[in-house]
Amino acid sequence: MSLSGNNALVTGSSRGIGRGIALKLAERGAHVGITYHQNESSAKDVLKKVRELGSDGFITQLDASDMEAIERLFQRTRSEFGTLDIFVNNARGEIPTFYEPPLDISLEKYDSACDSQGKAFLLEVQRASKLMGQGGRVLAITYADGSRTGSWLPWVAMGSAKAAMESLVRYFAVALARRGITVNAISPGFTEDSVLNSLPEAAQDMVRDWHGRGWTPMGRLGTPADIGNVVAMLCSEEAGWITGQTICADGGASLVSSGLPPALQGWETAPAQREAAAEPSLST
Repeated sequence: MSLSGNNALVTGSSRGIGRGIALKLAERGAHVGITYHQNESSAKDVLKKVRELGSDGFITQLDASDMEAIERLFQRTRSEFGTLDIFVNNARGEIPTFYEPPLDISLEKYDSACDSQGKAFLLEVQRASKLMGQGGRVLAITYADGSRTGSWLPWVAMGSAKAAMESLVRYFAVALARRGITVNAISPGFTEDSVLNSLPEAAQDMVRDWHGRGWTPMGRLGTPADIGNVVAMLCSEEAGWITGQTICADGGASLVSSGLPPALQGWETAPAQREAAAEPSLST
């Protein structure tokens, strides 16, 4: 699935999941526009790796909650690429700008999350689609658990904002379908080198242990490379019949019911132990 000759723009691609997506698209031959919020050196490192993969691109600063900055981003994209084939919305605000439980959160923090997701995505797709020809690809990185559940209380603003973005995915999918442009959302679940790493170390360890013991059936958390693979697949010509979907790329974590813990089912064990137990005995 070569993407040679394609121009891609990935917001929030100086680190984590966005970085994994940018490098995978470059590996497939696409030129990649990379955005960062604060860490320019990290973005430069991603661009260096993009070039080592035989591709090219550019870097630019972006505050995803600033609509004027988004306008400048697409002016820069037009100047650098002329046209656009792939747009991936991955950027969000930093945790302190929105992380507060529903009974305490300020309107300022709530607005910050909504601006960086639903409002930003609306403007970004309007601008990106003007640079796209027939068969473009638009993807939004979401967190479906946060948008449809309510248990992670300090995630209320971002969960609400992601829900709005997922709704926009469906509306844009219909609006752009006649041009062969697909619009989808990808929900990675808990992923290494992402928001997880901003939590206290003890919380990170609990999450890794929880998922390793069975809450992710594949026995591990995802990686940025895993999500990059999914994005590359959806950007292929062969994926042109998939649109308007929120796709869970989470190793099966979204399939596990919180009402029936893995321990009660007898498979809350380490992956290696499960594999060993599944292997047929060679003894006679």
